[in-house]
Amino acid sequence: MIGFFFVFTACLLWALDTLIRYPLVQGQISAVSIVFIEHLLLTIIFSVVFARSVKRLVYIKKKDLISFVIVGGIGSALATVAFTKAFSYLNPSLVILLQKFQPVVAIVLARLVLRERVQLPFAFWAMVCLFGALLIGYEDMIVVSNAENLNDLVYRNAGIGYALVAFSVLGWGAATVFGKRLLEQGYKHEQVLAGRFFTGLIFLTPFMLTEQSILNYSIEIFGKISLMVFVSGLLAMYLYYNGLKKMSARACSLTELFFPFFAVIVNWIYLDATLSVYQIAGGLILILGSVVIQMKRL
Repeated sequence: MIGFFFVFTACLLWALDTLIRYPLVQGQISAVSIVFIEHLLLTIIFSVVFARSVKRLVYIKKKDLISFVIVGGIGSALATVAFTKAFSYLNPSLVILLQKFQPVVAIVLARLVLRERVQLPFAFWAMVCLFGALLIGYEDMIVVSNAENLNDLVYRNAGIGYALVAFSVLGWGAATVFGKRLLEQGYKHEQVLAGRFFTGLIFLTPFMLTEQSILNYSIEIFGKISLMVFVSGLLAMYLYYNGLKKMSARACSLTELFFPFFAVIVNWIYLDATLSVYQIAGGLILILGSVVIQMKRL
């Protein structure tokens, strides 16, 4: 029961992240700046708390550099920027619901990269997930089909938003697979995470040259981003992994359903981010397919 409580609480904390991230993006704080500050804080925290373990990363093998680049540079940095930026174009609840497509991407990449076996039923449930995702974007696709020119396509619909979500899903799926590869190579969890955040910080630094200096941001903005890092980031992950130790992976997959459920409710109440019948139905189908894939480990 304690394991369920830990994962349940983690899902609630993840859902609350949008209440901070969405207003920050709408308040003209760039997605790059938000994610850069997150990585800066996380790099400092891991360097201090796990100093002895992290120091060993200086002896990283050259063949593992590519994995760290994919995990940190693409998965942690660019994918998170895309995820955050998508809030500028889409209903935040849609952005979160579409992330449930990530297990499909991770399993496909695991087959290609790690040579893990994929059972035949996976194809069916992957198509179920795809159908759910298409149903979520059905109304926006109608708008796209009626667009008369490129300007309509870019400015009058959420095409860019869906492209950003797709990139974030691919990026996080790749990070999962290559993160597992690093663990199989003998790296500890804290080393992979520290390398992930540090590599992400390096990737984001050039982008910051064209952004407003973070020193110009108010203490309030730093406080909100710090709150995301500690509450929906570190605390939520701590609870999640401790809960995972005390329950089966299948039970954990079911409990994770509370995350999109909480997120939709929180966004609907506090951000007025309502969903249509098509979007709700698509979200439920996508979640169903995702959970079956994770529970059966197809």
